[in-house]
Formats: sequence, C-alpha cells, structure tokens
Amino acid sequence: MTAKPPDEAKLYEAALNHLARYAATEAGLARVLARKVDRWARAQGEDEDAAAAAKGAKTCIPRVLARLKDANLLNDDAFAESRARRLTREGKSRRAALAHLAAKGVAAAAAQDAVADDPARELAAACAFLRRRRAGPFGDAPELKVLGAMARAGFSQSTARTALRMDRDEAEDLVKTLHA
Repeated sequence: MTAKPPDEAKLYEAALNHLARYAATEAGLARVLARKVDRWARAQGEDEDAAAAAKGAKTCIPRVLARLKDANLLNDDAFAESRARRLTREGKSRRAALAHLAAKGVAAAAAQDAVADDPARELAAACAFLRRRRAGPFGDAPELKVLGAMARAGFSQSTARTALRMDRDEAEDLVKTLHA
C-alpha cells in the first residue's frame, strides 16, 4: 500500500467540497464518497490490504453524512423543494419531477411533499413546456406531434389539450407565475 486510505476527516472534507459545488441528496453524496474510496482502492492495485482499508473507509461514510445532516448542510427535504421548483419552471410535469427526485434518492414522502398535486401548477408547467418547444400558443408545431411529446413528458391529455388551446398572452402569464 503506497498511500493512506481516505479517513473520516478526508471524506468529510471531500463531502464539503462537493456540497460547495453541487446540490446533493444523502444518497447521492454517499455514492460520491463511495466512488472516491473506490478510486483510491483501484489506484493501489491488487493489494489485499488496500481492499480491506477501502472497506474500512466506507464504514466512515454514514458518520460523515450524519455530521453533515446535524450541521444542516445536507437536507433532502430542502433539496427536493428546490429541485421541484426548478423542474416546474423548466416545464417538467409532476410525474417527471417525482421520477427525477426518486432517481436522486429523495424519499417518496419528501418528493410528494415537494411536488404538490396542483392542477394550476401543472398547467403552468405545460405552458412552459410548450414555450420551450415553440409549440401550441408559442409556435406552429403539429398538434398530434406535440400531444405525443407532452404525454411522454408526463402531462395528462386534458392538461396538454388545455395548454395547447390557450392564447399566447394567457399562457405567458401562467409561465410568469412559475418565476414569481
């Protein structure tokens, strides 16, 4: 073994550096730290001592995460709320936002709380989707093609049809409410 394995202090510092650059969930940060330990282990080659040291280093990860949660630097609920607002502004449906949060490791209950089941919000997100695609009130793409794209994006048919039939000013006003 040529280099010392990452200890709790090094992993904590790596976690702080990661959080300074990126928003992260508890599960996501755990994966980042585990990959850091794995990279160190691969750099050591086929050393059995390195494999044991890497396994020991990975046992520090839950303690690092607990310290970060206690310091309120790692908060899945705040991450979910922030990410849900951003996804809505980008024109993502409620279903797409829930799927995104699940993929990031947010608990289902926290994701449900962050992504409200609000028909007005869903219609505003559909209008944002149409604006990004230059469709419906914002362009002249074929309606069937746009309906298919909206269905794949997770919007219900009734929401998609309502958004497609709106006039441009009304749709623009709804999109502006997402940024308020």
